Amino acid sequence: MAGVGGILFAGSEPNDGASRVRPSLTTRRLFAALAAILGSSLLAVSLDSGVGAGTGTLPERLAAKDLWTLTTDLSEPNGFFRSDNLLSNEILFQRVIPELVRTAKTGRVYLGVGPEQNFTYIAALRPAMVFIVDVRRGNLQLHLMYKALFELSSDRVEFVSRLFSRKRPEGLGPKSTVQDIFTAYANIDQSELLFKANLQAIQDHLLKTRELKLADEDLKGIEYVYYQFYSYGPGIQYWSSGGRGGRNAPTYADLMSADDGKGQSYSFLASEDNFEFLKDLESRNMLVPVVGNFAGPKALRGVGKYLKEHAGVVSAFYLSNVEQYLGREGVWGQFCSNVATLPLDATSTFIRSVRNGNYMAGIGLDSELGNMETEVKTCGTVGWFSHLGALFAGRYVPPSARSGR
Repeated sequence: MAGVGGILFAGSEPNDGASRVRPSLTTRRLFAALAAILGSSLLAVSLDSGVGAGTGTLPERLAAKDLWTLTTDLSEPNGFFRSDNLLSNEILFQRVIPELVRTAKTGRVYLGVGPEQNFTYIAALRPAMVFIVDVRRGNLQLHLMYKALFELSSDRVEFVSRLFSRKRPEGLGPKSTVQDIFTAYANIDQSELLFKANLQAIQDHLLKTRELKLADEDLKGIEYVYYQFYSYGPGIQYWSSGGRGGRNAPTYADLMSADDGKGQSYSFLASEDNFEFLKDLESRNMLVPVVGNFAGPKALRGVGKYLKEHAGVVSAFYLSNVEQYLGREGVWGQFCSNVATLPLDATSTFIRSVRNGNYMAGIGLDSELGNMETEVKTCGTVGWFSHLGALFAGRYVPPSARSGR
């Protein structure tokens, strides 16, 4: 993610040396910025981060109109990012999933940011409800496209056919591996006829079947997003549709075929069971896309209020590498204060994208987990100077390695 002028930009970015704060940043400027962040961070420790005593429970499903009302009520003004961020660039993101599923609880609430990597974490954690909070309205439009595609598709093979506007190949079925599926689609040409028919089906599903009150801006955004997947196919990658950088990044096929580093794939397209969980979640309108700045005054706090009113507890919160940019902009403390309003317990888990030296071609991000309840309680202490300083420099310091705690 990136930030300029106090605005949080959503989505992870590759290890682009040009985007880092350079070591020439003076000690005076660094500590002035950290002091400002520390001051605002102290606000967080005075807030209740415990589980609220809500009178309701999380719904089993939402009516489509209630989904859209919730999206609208929680959202903040549209923000900006330097790329479309249509898919992840984090090829190593599955490596934390074995530990994640041992730590975080299922059947709770998942929060995330950005595009499709969330689906894989969701398939692993099986939450009751999901909120995807991203500063760009383009991300909301991306998730509306995905909502329609999940609901319209009967299985993984049809989903990939619709996503990339490619004719369904013969010989694929429920037992096909994700590698089988993407290998087959690699040899099939795009179809303009399928693109037009699928786009119409997406629009009709959202507007007529779900009766979402989408503005022309959202319909145009959905068409733009969908066209990129049609145009680039399974070889689409983070930089395909433009933006500063343009270096090598994993393709959609690469990301879906990735594993946890030990041969186990958790991809949301790795099995029919994973796909069916996402399809069911979307069909019940329980994935809520929200436009919001992590350090903003409305989105995360609104999610926290809703969850406390409905006795929800956060299972996991996927942050990408947002904190790095919040630190640079001096608004990390506001983010910490916002997280402190969420209903948490001892198992609530941060999922971070970090730079820790495990590099692959074109990518400088790995993943780490952190305990949300513990970190929110200590975020205003001296130990967080080392954490935030590392974020400024593009290096991550795990909680266990921080001093002064």
